Amino acid sequence: MSERLQPGDVAPAFTLPDADGKGVSLSDHKGRKVIVYFYPAALTPGCTKQACDFTDNLELLAGAGYDVIGISPDTPEKLAKFRDKESLKVTLLADPEKSVTESYGAYGEKKNYGKTYMGVIRSTIVVDEEGKVERALYNVRATGHVAKIIKDLGI
Repeated sequence: MSERLQPGDVAPAFTLPDADGKGVSLSDHKGRKVIVYFYPAALTPGCTKQACDFTDNLELLAGAGYDVIGISPDTPEKLAKFRDKESLKVTLLADPEKSVTESYGAYGEKKNYGKTYMGVIRSTIVVDEEGKVERALYNVRATGHVAKIIKDLGI
């Protein structure tokens, strides 16, 4: 089980391929706040709802100085299908080795229908302009989560 991040921690640096296979780094966003969210799988109902909510609120978030990056263990090809099928505007990154997901504390033990297994923990990390963790939210719900973030950030 990976260590969860706390406010004030330096956000782990990363470079991962996006839906088009182009490398995207956290450092590309230096000077802007970044909402990095981790989700289990593209093209599933909860993850689609969450990604659509972020897309629907992207202008509002961007206007308040926030970039949004979604990370999952999917391949870039699957992310491209997800983006195109749902007309997503958020940056989707592929982390098939789950190394970044683990470094952010978003991979660990989950329970579902009485079974315990290892998987991606739906999480949202808000990184400030200096690359430090401003907020670290774990085990978030897919539905209503984006509205809660907007409210919590005072946007």
